[in-house]
Amino acid sequence: MTSLVVGAILLLLSLTGIVSAGRDVTGDILRLPSEANKFFHGGDDDEVEGTRWAVLIAGSNGYWNYRHQADVCHAYQLLRNGGLKEENIIVFMYDDIAYNEENPRPGIIINNPHGDDVYKGVPKDYTGENVTVNNFFAAILGNKSALTGGSGKVVNSGPNDHIFIYYSDHGGPGVLGMPTLPYLYADDLIDVLKKKHASGTYKSLVFYLEACESGSIFEGLLPEGLNIYATTAANAVESSWGTYCPGEYPSPPPEYETCLGDLYSVAWMEDSDIHNLRKETLHQQYEFVKRRTINGNSAYGSHVMQFGDIGISMDNLFTYLGTNPANDNFKFIDENSLLPPTKAVNQRDADLVHFWDKVCILCLLHRKLL
Repeated sequence: MTSLVVGAILLLLSLTGIVSAGRDVTGDILRLPSEANKFFHGGDDDEVEGTRWAVLIAGSNGYWNYRHQADVCHAYQLLRNGGLKEENIIVFMYDDIAYNEENPRPGIIINNPHGDDVYKGVPKDYTGENVTVNNFFAAILGNKSALTGGSGKVVNSGPNDHIFIYYSDHGGPGVLGMPTLPYLYADDLIDVLKKKHASGTYKSLVFYLEACESGSIFEGLLPEGLNIYATTAANAVESSWGTYCPGEYPSPPPEYETCLGDLYSVAWMEDSDIHNLRKETLHQQYEFVKRRTINGNSAYGSHVMQFGDIGISMDNLFTYLGTNPANDNFKFIDENSLLPPTKAVNQRDADLVHFWDKVCILCLLHRKLL
C-alpha cells in the first residue's frame, strides 16, 4: 500500500513538472499552442546546427522572361517567411521587370494569378550587368576579392552550415543562360561546387535548378560524396515548362501578356508556402513536385530528376528553407491539393506567347477601329 501511495505521489510530481515546463518561467504565463510547439520541438538553433544560407539567381532579362525573376522573388519571400535573415540570402536578378513599361502593375511582381506582390523588400545584391557567372561563383565560394560590383554579400559559411541554391532561366545541354556573357557551363559549376566542398565550409548543400535540359548540368558530372543534393526541372534532353501563361487555365490576370512562373518552380514554392516544413522532407517534396511537373504524363510537362547524395533527401525542408510559423498545423500529405494546370508552355515558346499575345491585342484594337 505504501509503495502504491509513493508511486501516485511521484506520478503527480511528474505531471506537475510537465505543466510547469509548458509555462513561461519568468512570468508564469501559460504558453500559446504555437509557443508550446516551439518548446517541445526546440527553437531553430536547437534543431538545426549551424546557419542557413541561400543563393537565388534569375539568369535572364527582358519583360518576356518575367517568370524567372518572379520565381526568384517568390523564393526570397518564402525564405524570409521561413526565418532566414536577409544577410544570409544573396539575390541575383537583372531587375528590369518591376518598373518595366510593359508591366501593368508598376513596382509589383506576382508569381501566381492570385498571388501577392513578391518584389517588395527583395534586396538588390547583384543586378543589371553585375549578374555575372564570376560574381555567382565568387558568392558561392565566399570569395569577396573576386567580386566585381554588387553588394559584396557572399556565402560566408562554416563547416556546420546548410546552403540552398536556386537557379531559374533558360538552358541547353550542359549550359545555363545568363543576362551577361559568358554563359554558365556545367563543368565550371561542378568545379566550383567541388572547391566549396574542399574548403570544408558547409555541412550540406541543396541545389534546385529550373531550366530546359537542366538534368544535363548534373547527370554524370555531380559525384556522390560532396554532401550535395540536387533536383532539376527536366531531364537532360527535354524542355522545362512555363505556367500561368495567357491562354492557360488558370490564366494570369487579363492585363498580363506573359507567363507568371515556371511549372517546377511554382510547384516546389507553392508546396513550401502552405506546409510545416519541419514535417516534410526533401524527398517528399521531390515526389510531389515530380508528379505536378509531369502534368499527368501529358505533352505539357517534364521529368523532374534528382542527383548527388540522395540520402540528404531524408532531411526536413526546414533544415534549408526554415518554415513559416503560420503553417505549424499544416502537415504535408502525399495527395496534395495543389493540382497542375491543364496546360503549360514550353520554356522556349514562352517568349513567343508574350509576343503573340501582344499581336492578338493589337488585332482586336484594329478591328474595333474599323
